[in-house]
Amino acid sequence: MPPLLLASSSSSSPALAPPRPSCRGRVRVAAASAGVNGRAGGGGGGGGFPGFLPAAVERIRDEPAIRLAKRIERTGFSQSPILSSCVRPLKQQQDRDPVLLLHGFDRYTYPLLEEAGLEAWAVDILGWGFSDLEKRPPGDVASKREHLYQFWRSYIRRPMVLVGPSLGAAVAIDFTVNYPEAVSKLIFISASVYAEGTRDMTRMPRFVPYAGVFLLKSLPLRYFATLLAFYKIPGGPAGLFDWVQIGRLHCLLPWWEDALVDFMMNGGYNVLNQINQVKHKCLILWGEEDGIISNKQAYRLHQELPDAILRQVRECGHIPHVEKPSEVLKHVLDFLGTERRPEKAEQGSSLPSTVGRCFTVKLEFVLSTCSVFCKRGDNNPVGGGSEAVPRRWKNWHRNILSRTSLLISCYSLLGC
Repeated sequence: MPPLLLASSSSSSPALAPPRPSCRGRVRVAAASAGVNGRAGGGGGGGGFPGFLPAAVERIRDEPAIRLAKRIERTGFSQSPILSSCVRPLKQQQDRDPVLLLHGFDRYTYPLLEEAGLEAWAVDILGWGFSDLEKRPPGDVASKREHLYQFWRSYIRRPMVLVGPSLGAAVAIDFTVNYPEAVSKLIFISASVYAEGTRDMTRMPRFVPYAGVFLLKSLPLRYFATLLAFYKIPGGPAGLFDWVQIGRLHCLLPWWEDALVDFMMNGGYNVLNQINQVKHKCLILWGEEDGIISNKQAYRLHQELPDAILRQVRECGHIPHVEKPSEVLKHVLDFLGTERRPEKAEQGSSLPSTVGRCFTVKLEFVLSTCSVFCKRGDNNPVGGGSEAVPRRWKNWHRNILSRTSLLISCYSLLGC
């Protein structure tokens, strides 16, 4: 979720503006100067990667993912700084509302947004992505909300467009209801907003959620989830292994399991009663072939939101911003009333896909907390062809995941 990754990052990049004093409490944002490239919890650092990334980052071969990973930096939150990751825009503009991409966005559409002239931010929600959680800060919904508010208050400071894919849509709704002044519009992509959190897990032995979290980062489940998320996998079977490596990279940080279990034990996101409180204009995007969340929920959400537009993306699964980035860009620009720049935005692989979203096919399955930052910036598969996943395989994976979710009290299957 997207879990974002505050990515931008060369040492020559200008420092983020220092925060203004906070009166709201727990989490204060402060620009990180020392320790940005520290190795706590990581093992990267070779090949130009930030030192805090797991060493497994060096096995990734996807060029856009590599370029984005090298841009990651950390910025501090709270009096004892929690170095939190994000991708910041190449340039800030005061004449348009900034666009903030939440938990689970990715780098396919991100560079297209930048090329279209939008000020696009991507931030890892507290507890997710590549933030430094060595001191184990609280991972409950209220802490995540306050963390995001302090980020906005310190660095953006004006109404923004929130983009929430999958579980990120629940994050967006919860934030908007509590801080309506910080939001101008909302964009939901394959929204996971009807799950009732993880419910009461406080009476459950702690080894149970830890077992579920262990399963969540396992390679077999990552393979299954990756196949299930797509209608057609970019790059076809040849690129599947790289997708899985990218998707689980954040899971290799030493505090990932503790942060996720803490989130689960505190109930997760339940925004059922907040949906009709959203008064902002909304765009709902949904893949017609979504194998994770039924299209019926798209129509339900459209009916329950007071001011919403629904757009379906044909021949597309759970992650339209990955499979059909150009089409998603068109819908976003139309919704924002922004003129498109066809000479750049229409170019697929020729775009400098140096920014993007999360580094993970995050699974809401036991509480998705990942961030996919795995994409290319176009619809064209790597290597010339992309094959649809046979329906019989999709059904098999879906059955396995749904049965496992019952055993480990999961949230919903998957979200990227």
